[in-house]
Amino acid sequence: MYDLSTSQLELSIVIPCLNEAETLAICIQKAKAFLSNSAVSGEVVIADNGSTDGSQAIAEAEGARVVAVPRRGYGAALIGGIEAAQGKYVIMGDADDSYDFSALMPFVERLRGGADIVMGNRFKGGIAEGAMPFLHRYLGNPVLSWLGRLFFKVPTGDFHCGLRGFSRERVRALNLRTTGMEFASEMVVCASLEKYRIEEVPTTLAKDGRSRPPHLRTWRDGWRHLSFLLMYSPRWLFLYPGLALSAIGLLAGFLLFPGHFSVGSVTFDIHTFIVTSFLLVLGVQAISFAVLSRKFVSSHQMMPPSQLSSILNALTLERLLIVAAILFFGGLAGLLNCTLQWSSSGFGPLEYSQMLRVLIASMTAMIIGGQLAFTAFLSGIVAIPTR
Repeated sequence: MYDLSTSQLELSIVIPCLNEAETLAICIQKAKAFLSNSAVSGEVVIADNGSTDGSQAIAEAEGARVVAVPRRGYGAALIGGIEAAQGKYVIMGDADDSYDFSALMPFVERLRGGADIVMGNRFKGGIAEGAMPFLHRYLGNPVLSWLGRLFFKVPTGDFHCGLRGFSRERVRALNLRTTGMEFASEMVVCASLEKYRIEEVPTTLAKDGRSRPPHLRTWRDGWRHLSFLLMYSPRWLFLYPGLALSAIGLLAGFLLFPGHFSVGSVTFDIHTFIVTSFLLVLGVQAISFAVLSRKFVSSHQMMPPSQLSSILNALTLERLLIVAAILFFGGLAGLLNCTLQWSSSGFGPLEYSQMLRVLIASMTAMIIGGQLAFTAFLSGIVAIPTR
């Protein structure tokens, strides 16, 4: 035993647990054997999430420290375990005997070398037959890992490996919030946004030793991971699609406003002009959401500042209102012009195509102007400082 009053443990192996009586003992035995064989000062912490199968007694009999975490969820259990851990470093892993707790030295060495987070990579280390469902192995994990690299520049090929090590204080400083399976994504995303040093080492994945189904639900938890990645990246969720839609709407509108436009044997006319106007409105709406979401996460300190933040800071309430007023009243002038032309004809028939183009462009400008005005005020409300 190590006296924590005089020296801190180097490593805490944290294992979340919910009814893992079948495999918990072997996981603890492997973890303790690693600490003994490698001469690493450490402990095994079982973050129990309300087990009813005697897992707590098994853990205590094997010499692990049991921490009760009443709030349910994979993330909640890990947050509780990390808070209770007494080691400088933490290595977390599942209690189903799919990860080899006796082979943790590569993680410890990378942590000692200055890495903030060390991810396991099961695709490099080896996945046993039947250890990972087909959809997880060839669709879910590769796609989500690719999105993680694209959105957040995370240098890992296995975004959701459950075996990972990290500096306890550095991860606690991230103030992680999610309580479900998406906790694994939140840790890596927030660490990347904070410019933490993230490395990876090959690790193996064995078929778990449980006779019951896993806690992980393919579609539910896959969606939770995907939605988290999108919500933490307003640029990819709102800004880039908004810019693309706006560009298409403006370009097509510019070509179609004077009259019809032909490409080969295909002719685009007033009906396409209507569609492009809708695309432009939708694009501006998406850009507005990007502004609002970035303001929100910045004011609530959910993400660090980015290049987008500096641009958005220049979009003050007054500047947005000026642009909104120009668009709205410019559109109103076009609408009044159309109304005057109609009245001059005794409110009778008009040149349908040309009049409708002006009317559509005018109404589009008014709608976008109104959107920007509302966005400006809502942005101001979101950015009100909170204590």
